[in-house]
Amino acid sequence: MLALVLLLAGGAATGCGGRATTHHKPGTSHEQASGSVGTLLTATDATGHRLREVPAQGAPEVEVTVRPDSEDGWNLQLAVKNYRFTPDSTGGAALPGAGHAHLELDGRKLARLYGPWFHLPAAQVPEGAHTLTVRLYADDHTAWAVSGKPVEGTAQLTATATAPGQAGGHSHGESPAPAPAPTPAPEQADRTVAITVQDGKVSPAPARTELRRGERVALRVTSDRADTLHVHGYDKELVLPAGQEATLILTADRTGLFEVETHESNLVLTQLLVR
Repeated sequence: MLALVLLLAGGAATGCGGRATTHHKPGTSHEQASGSVGTLLTATDATGHRLREVPAQGAPEVEVTVRPDSEDGWNLQLAVKNYRFTPDSTGGAALPGAGHAHLELDGRKLARLYGPWFHLPAAQVPEGAHTLTVRLYADDHTAWAVSGKPVEGTAQLTATATAPGQAGGHSHGESPAPAPAPTPAPEQADRTVAITVQDGKVSPAPARTELRRGERVALRVTSDRADTLHVHGYDKELVLPAGQEATLILTADRTGLFEVETHESNLVLTQLLVR
């Protein structure tokens, strides 16, 4: 418990980048926390994550297959080799052939992936031809690499204009596409935490939100730039549109200390302490 309490001490700590994060044991550097698997290079990938070089033989591999969804967007399948997804240990030391993936559209990060399947909504893909890239990372957020190049797979995708009553350019006859289910109102939660991100600063300052197991908490976040919220341990994500309030309602059904952060700006928003 003492180690958990000390996790919040580094208020300026960052999230998913190549620097030390609050996932590390207090007082350890990124290199110390990341283990000794492969060779940690000074080079980085396009998003600033350090490369972790491993021999070509037995190295992780990934191939991406894109299939149109019958209702909206596309379904992505990740065929991996010498690799396994380990969402429960994200933020820990690098282990051989384990970790998570990032999904990019034309070089812009869309999401972090924790399994072999992902649904890509049509609303996230502008009309035209695009390149999807899936890159494999270790638990410590370093990018697996072979011969100085990140381990990744790519696929081509073309989005067409959508007509009224259709989704993702796929026709459904005369029947309109079903409306998405409404997001539960924040009033349905037991606790509400309102957070604002402005000019790279979090208000109120990151602190700990204590919850009883089974309580529902509403995370209401307004960011001045487009980003993605991520709740570690629960593997919940929420798209944050620029200048608009977005709400994620979470049932705290797991005990422990869980960090809430943003992907693009690498900001810690709060920590959920569930007893």
